Amino acid sequence: MSVNLLTDYEKLHIEERQSLPDSYLGLSDDEMRGRIATAREALGQRLLILGHHYQRDEVIEFADYTGDSFKLSRRAAAQRDAEYIVFCGVHFMAESADVLSGQDQKVILPDLAAGCSMADMAAPDQLEVCWSELETMGAHRVIPVTYINSAASIKAFCGERDGVVCTSSNADATLQWAWERGDQILFLPDQHLGRNTAYAMGVPLDQMVVWDPDVPFGGVDPEALKRARMILWKGYCSVHTKFNVEQVNSVRQRHPGVRVIVHPECTWDVVQAADDSGSTEHIIRQIHDSVEGSVWAVGTEVHLVSRLAETLAPDRTVLTLDPIGCLCSTMFRVSPNHLLWVLDGLLEGEVRNRITVSDREKRWTRVALDRMLSIH
Repeated sequence: MSVNLLTDYEKLHIEERQSLPDSYLGLSDDEMRGRIATAREALGQRLLILGHHYQRDEVIEFADYTGDSFKLSRRAAAQRDAEYIVFCGVHFMAESADVLSGQDQKVILPDLAAGCSMADMAAPDQLEVCWSELETMGAHRVIPVTYINSAASIKAFCGERDGVVCTSSNADATLQWAWERGDQILFLPDQHLGRNTAYAMGVPLDQMVVWDPDVPFGGVDPEALKRARMILWKGYCSVHTKFNVEQVNSVRQRHPGVRVIVHPECTWDVVQAADDSGSTEHIIRQIHDSVEGSVWAVGTEVHLVSRLAETLAPDRTVLTLDPIGCLCSTMFRVSPNHLLWVLDGLLEGEVRNRITVSDREKRWTRVALDRMLSIH
């Protein structure tokens, strides 16, 4: 997939995103770049722009820091002199930044339509029902663990019930922490990260069950639940589940000696077929640290893969595992047009698209995040 073609298409359909005034449509790249740069300079240290790895280059070029969701949220918390934090990512990331930032800091999401389909697969009312039904079914000493790719309401639920948040970087340590405090783990919202991590830690697949929130009692057999160490919420990433074993086999045939590395949000069979798996930070580090002449096929979002391919050529060859390329369409909704619009608002004294978490949710989300940070 050509990233440039995606960008050209998006320019023609910019009105399909969060609506913008006509004056922000049809701007040339040079005009957009110049106006954003001018706004950044005028706002100075009052402004902090964070860019997730999956953002397009036209947005990333203006980021003060890039990284995964939690790394950027921690950066926001450490940058106390910034009055405005513009998070170029998706909604749950901006929520985490609001939880970790100071009371006087304002977190902004350039496009409110930039959500996350995986995070939306776990709703608080569904989780309440699940928790009650697990108790009815006799589940024993269950510790709730939520992936950071979840809404603040879900993180707060876990924090209030002795649970914790994890990232793809520390999921194994977090599961170990939970098993030291309980017998079973309710892992949400991404079943694949939970399954892949637990399996790598020695938990057999027959000690895992999938809980479907749309079916009474999760559709789980009571006897299977008794044996289960992992209760996996039926959620998934719409990007990483597009990769398959056939693609792994195909790239090995086309590029003998290629190293295949994938994100642990991929399905279990893809992770087993790959040479390595890990968070976006792990993927970047492994490829950067590899010997010159290495060839890599990467199973994650196309903008990160394209950026790695461009910056590391010709010393290393980086390919997308899916020849078409897997795009995070919600992350792609953050455009330079929307970034310019929120920055202009700040210059005019108007905070547009501010993301706020309620005091109660903020309190318990912070508890869950602090527990995660205490895990070594």
